[in-house]
Amino acid sequence: MSWLYDFHGGIHPPQHKDAATGSPIQALPLPPQLHIALAQSVGNAARPTVAVGQHVRKGETLAEPDGRLSAAVHAPTSGTITAIGPHPFAHPSGLPVDTVTLQPDGLDEWQPRQPLDWQQADAATLRQHLQAMGVVGLGGAVFPTHLKLAAGKLATLVVNGAECEPFISCDDLLMRERAAGIVDGIRIAAHALQAGEVLIGIEDNKPQAIAAMQAACAGTAYRVVSIPTKYPSGGAKQLIRILTGIEVPHGIRATDLGVQCLNVGTLYAIAHAVLHGEPLLSRIVTVTGAVARAANYEVAIGTPLAWLLQQAGMSDPNADVIMGGPMMGITLPDLAAGLPKAGNCLIAKNAALFPPRPAEQACIRCGDCASVCPAELQPMDLFWFAKSRQFGKAQERHLFDCIECGACSYVCPSQIPLVDYYRFAKSEIWAAERDKKSASLARQRHEFRQFRIERDKSEKAARVAARAAEQAAKLANQTASPVPAPAATGMDDAKKAAIAAALARAAAQKEAKPLSEQHTSGLDDAKQAAIQAAMARAAARKAAAEAAKAGDAANPDSTATATPAQTGMDDAKRAAIEAAMARAAARKAAAEAAKAGDAANPDSTATATPAQTGMDDAKRAAIEAAMARAAARKAVAEAKKDAAS
Repeated sequence: MSWLYDFHGGIHPPQHKDAATGSPIQALPLPPQLHIALAQSVGNAARPTVAVGQHVRKGETLAEPDGRLSAAVHAPTSGTITAIGPHPFAHPSGLPVDTVTLQPDGLDEWQPRQPLDWQQADAATLRQHLQAMGVVGLGGAVFPTHLKLAAGKLATLVVNGAECEPFISCDDLLMRERAAGIVDGIRIAAHALQAGEVLIGIEDNKPQAIAAMQAACAGTAYRVVSIPTKYPSGGAKQLIRILTGIEVPHGIRATDLGVQCLNVGTLYAIAHAVLHGEPLLSRIVTVTGAVARAANYEVAIGTPLAWLLQQAGMSDPNADVIMGGPMMGITLPDLAAGLPKAGNCLIAKNAALFPPRPAEQACIRCGDCASVCPAELQPMDLFWFAKSRQFGKAQERHLFDCIECGACSYVCPSQIPLVDYYRFAKSEIWAAERDKKSASLARQRHEFRQFRIERDKSEKAARVAARAAEQAAKLANQTASPVPAPAATGMDDAKKAAIAAALARAAAQKEAKPLSEQHTSGLDDAKQAAIQAAMARAAARKAAAEAAKAGDAANPDSTATATPAQTGMDDAKRAAIEAAMARAAARKAAAEAAKAGDAANPDSTATATPAQTGMDDAKRAAIEAAMARAAARKAVAEAKKDAAS
């Protein structure tokens, strides 16, 4: 059609589609086991909702979406869960992913299905239903379909039936045999997007599919458009350009320009999920290449790839197998993986179809790669930046606009696998972004921890300050209303009472002592008696001094040769000396008498000799004399003090 537009670049590789399009879609029996990976879409893997040993029915949810960029996973048939854990996955890395292993029971028993009245439901309800049904893009990107229907009031809905890559023919057969189901999905999507027009683009090498879709669209405003065969016309941006003339520039989404693009397989899945309440449990897969029965098969999600290839009659079980097309597909590291929702084609390789690639040589900067790039990039520059790990400069040259179509590698005379370099650079950039996000999250946690520590310190300081202020306020209140101080006399009375109580306690303790302790404490009793006697004499001298003072005041002319205090001091001292001399003479006489008795009777024995007794008496008398002298000296000192006052 003259009004169609063209996109930059593109190539015309051999198609190799006839081998799998000579027969209708084939049905296969269920395999002995199904390995349903939980990572069936871009974004987060689904969260399992079943347990090992649990029996499930067909269509029952095995895992629920984990976030908005995720889709549910369901049981393709009824059976028993035998394992949940890592299992090989259809990915070039060969790394295992969490997988639910289901052993079919052969009954294929459905759970109750719940269709949705899409004409009465609002857009949010429709999107939630599609997410719960696990519908994702089946053109290869497996982007969650409910997010693609989030845009509203679009000018154009573009339906992608181009299927431009060699060997792949699953969409061709789907349009030939199930065009009515695709049109039902178009109605639902156009209603959700409020699209003004619908354009269905199909390459002109699929005449039967074009005819079937035109018949199914009869009576509608949907237009089926035959477009020239050129790779990669099936790219979303390229097909939008062909059908509408709109260029989708770097950093802009097609929906920002009023256009959305959906694959025919995705639309068929939408119709089954909404009209019949059936989750996405199977898909059409092209099995071709070095197999005896190349065809398009309807295969349950999770079917082991080795088992599927065996059903198609793969001649060499050790041959390499490509999932996807020869231009954009990946070589599978492990055929034990289950079929994912993205698995639209399996190609068994042999030397006739895929001769060994010549050795890579140096880039000659011929520019052929730039001339065929549909994204209008400079592949040779991206190659140099990726090889030298200058990923920042590669991003500046719009590395992520590359759709990895492989056209540049196809025409490169130096046989450089350019797409492999671009994928390496993208993976390194994504890894750096993940590390950056992790570091940023760690920094945020550290900063919040520091903030929390400072906050706790401030709160503690505020509490301490508040308590200090409260104590200061209490002290201020107490100072404002002091308790009256007791009078001096009262203080003396209290002190005297305390002294009297202490003396009483001492006396009680003395009475409570056993006799043996009382005998050994005779020295203490004598000391106390001497002190009391000295205190009594001092009191008497004080009273005499006061009386004399009073007498002197009454007769100031009178004189005396000696004060009563002095007389008392001499009498006490003289009496103490005489008593000590008498005791010493008595002890001496007793000692001599005991000595004479021992001489008269030398055989007699006693527990204590008189000499010993005399010695004890002398010691005791000396001590008592010393105490008496000390008491006398103290009395003299007090008398002098009283006289001086």
